[in-house]
Amino acid sequence: MTSPGAATGLGASPWAGGRWTWLRTPDRRLLLLAVLVQAALVLLSVRASFDTRVFGAAGYLVGTGHSPYLTLNLRPVFHAFLYADLPAIGYPPPWPLLLGGIYRATYALVPNLALYDAAMKLPAVAAGVALAYLTGAALQNLGASPAVVRRAWVALLFNPLVLFVGAAWGQIDAIVALLALAALLLVASGRRDLSAVTLALAVCVKPTAAPLLLAVLLLVGISSVPRALRYAAVFLAGAFAFYVLPFLLLGWDAAPVRTANAQFSMAGALSLAAVPHPWLEPLVLQGHWWLLGLLWAPALVIAAGVALSAGRVRRDFAGLLTLSLTLTLVFFLCRAWLSESNVVLALAPALILGALDRIDRRLFTALWAVALAFTVANASPVFLLWAVSPGAEHALAVVRSHSEVTLGIRAVLAVAWQFVEWWTVAACLRRPRVAVAAPAVAVGTTAAGPAREALP
Repeated sequence: MTSPGAATGLGASPWAGGRWTWLRTPDRRLLLLAVLVQAALVLLSVRASFDTRVFGAAGYLVGTGHSPYLTLNLRPVFHAFLYADLPAIGYPPPWPLLLGGIYRATYALVPNLALYDAAMKLPAVAAGVALAYLTGAALQNLGASPAVVRRAWVALLFNPLVLFVGAAWGQIDAIVALLALAALLLVASGRRDLSAVTLALAVCVKPTAAPLLLAVLLLVGISSVPRALRYAAVFLAGAFAFYVLPFLLLGWDAAPVRTANAQFSMAGALSLAAVPHPWLEPLVLQGHWWLLGLLWAPALVIAAGVALSAGRVRRDFAGLLTLSLTLTLVFFLCRAWLSESNVVLALAPALILGALDRIDRRLFTALWAVALAFTVANASPVFLLWAVSPGAEHALAVVRSHSEVTLGIRAVLAVAWQFVEWWTVAACLRRPRVAVAAPAVAVGTTAAGPAREALP
């Protein structure tokens, strides 16, 4: 990533040296340990995750020339009763297409479910490691000290939530987080078209990254409306290529996608709707109550207006991260359904802002700790590791016998999540302190030499 001498739309070269430099491994032993820990989690949870079974079914369908948005009995294919009548995958085409390639490279050649399951988790595992490197590189290029860079690298490389979500659960939020952070770094480097395509891919892998588009358009649009319009046009073209084009080229039926409205009719998990869950399970928004599923839309508009008013968000890379984190958290907080795995998307921006002293560093810890505690209270580790863990079946029986207690704990954690994350949003919206060492480069300005991102 290089920085042009002219204005990029988010300041001329926010990097300390004027040019992007990649992070070298601070400690190979720690990297090896992180890889071994994730390999152990992958092996302990093979064939245990419901999500990976749905992913496996989608991979088979795509790999054999069918639409992944079908509900079929695949028990005769995988010779396992757990693959009978699985629901269709609920993700846009990029991930099912990659799953089809994984199926062709693994199960189609060596029909082993354990191997297939492990291979499907490798992209998320690799993305988690890459996210740690990209976060460390961002801080390094912003002029942070080597000690700060190393701590940030370790904080994500060994982050319990990232490790569990990717290696054990098999969820792909680390891939979305990696693409989203790359898109923000690219727009700060002046490569707006590539940033728009990267962000479109992130949103089409999992739409939880959509609020970042609003953040980029607002900050770029402040200095240049034509640039913002071009960014939006390139984003839409990328979204068409990644989302719509596969349906057209491969002849997939889009009806299952059009009728997928679970985000409007379901409520619970880590959202505030988990509070009445012990009394209203299963919690489904009936009638016109489904409109609560759209609460995030006006909330994003209000949050963006507050953030941009009275200079609460500076027009530099840290300001872009601040607005991105603010809108992402508001989107999560106001959704009727929020999976704890989605929190991975917010970790890198929160960690970078904490390292730059833009927000309290403890908020990063609270961000993942509450989500991980909810996962534990949801008994996810027990369910995912039961296949090979001795005594886990007894633990499952204990969890089921105390379901009302665990539901109550999850309700308390959902309230704690609301408190911590609204606190984080308030910290992001607090007026930034004036930098002492060097002034921040404003959006749309130029610099005679390499500009440096102001560090507190």
